[in-house]
Amino acid sequence: MVIKTANFVKSSKQWQDCPEPKIPEYAFIGRSNVGKSSLINAILNRKDLAKTSQTPGKTQLINHFLINETWFLTDLPGYGYAKVSKSLRKDFEKLITNYILNRKNLVNLFVLIDIRHHPQKLDLEFMQWCGKSGIPFSIVFTKIDKLKPNIATEHTNIYKEELLKFWEELPEIFTTSAEKKQGTKEILSYIDKINAIL
Repeated sequence: MVIKTANFVKSSKQWQDCPEPKIPEYAFIGRSNVGKSSLINAILNRKDLAKTSQTPGKTQLINHFLINETWFLTDLPGYGYAKVSKSLRKDFEKLITNYILNRKNLVNLFVLIDIRHHPQKLDLEFMQWCGKSGIPFSIVFTKIDKLKPNIATEHTNIYKEELLKFWEELPEIFTTSAEKKQGTKEILSYIDKINAIL
């Protein structure tokens, strides 16, 4: 897939305010410091379409981008960010949960995970919740360039072993580097393939 156009549409405080659900939608989510905005920019081949920040937890709204006039890419708030109040964290969780469960045109959720860390309880719980809720999702390991290849493979395998304790079959898995644009073509090809079926 070639990205011809990528335009910001709107930011929404609640799922009901999102754009009309008339076209396929692919959402990106992960912990607040996972490098989500950088990866979105790399996928879309834009420098600052999704706002990056040195401060984790910058994304606090549901942000929609219209891609090639045919599908939405959605940038969701990060989950599990500790340096906000408990009430604000609950608001984020409610916003994310309501969006995921109610957005009728959501085709796939890309769950971003920092490859540098061993399986985190919060990530595993979130993916289990997606599975139980019947939400189609893929796993996207980020920051692959920060590890030696053998260590990256080891970490990926540890995650797979952990996930296979709960599931018979693993979801689609991508390994990415926003800096080197690794894995971006594979994600776009995956989206292209699904759109062709739809």
